[in-house]
Amino acid sequence: MAIATGGGAGLAAGYDAALARLDLGARWLIVACTAAMIVVVSVQVALRYLLNTSIDWSDEVSRLLFVWCMFLAIPLGIREGSHVGVELLVQFVPAAPRRQLARLCTLAAIGMMAVVLWQTVRIAADTWDELMPTLSISANWFLVPVAVSAVHSVLHLVPLLWREPARRIATMTE
Repeated sequence: MAIATGGGAGLAAGYDAALARLDLGARWLIVACTAAMIVVVSVQVALRYLLNTSIDWSDEVSRLLFVWCMFLAIPLGIREGSHVGVELLVQFVPAAPRRQLARLCTLAAIGMMAVVLWQTVRIAADTWDELMPTLSISANWFLVPVAVSAVHSVLHLVPLLWREPARRIATMTE
C-alpha cells in the first residue's frame, strides 16, 4: 500500500519498506525480550523452590524486559489496526465524515505521541542518575522504550492520514 499515488509512489514504497524492516526488528526484539524474561523468571523460581536461594536482580530485569516488550508492541498494533476502539457512535456516521473523523483522531494520536515523547525525554534527562536498587544502571531504562514506542508509533500514524490500517479488524456489527 502506498502512502500517495503518482510521483510519490516510489518514496511511499521506500517508506513502507523501511517501516517494515523496523517492524521486523521490533518483532525480533520482542521475541528476544520475552525469551530472556522467561529464562530469568524460570531460573529464579527454580532457585527459590529447589535450592532456597534467589537472584537479587531477577525482579527488576524481568520487569524491564516486560516493559520493553509491551512498548515495542504498541506500534505494531497501530500498524495492524488492532488496538481497542469504541465505535458506539462512529458506526452511525456516514462513510465520508467517518474517514475525516478517523483522520482527526489520527492527528490527535500523533499529537499525544509527541507529548509522550517530549515528556519522557524531559523526565529521563532530569532523573537519569537514579539507579535501580539491585543493578548499577539507570532506572530510566524503563523510560527508553516509552520514547522508542512514541517515535515508532508516529511513523505508523502518519500514513494513516491517507490510508486505512494494514489489516482492519472486523467489528461485531459486520
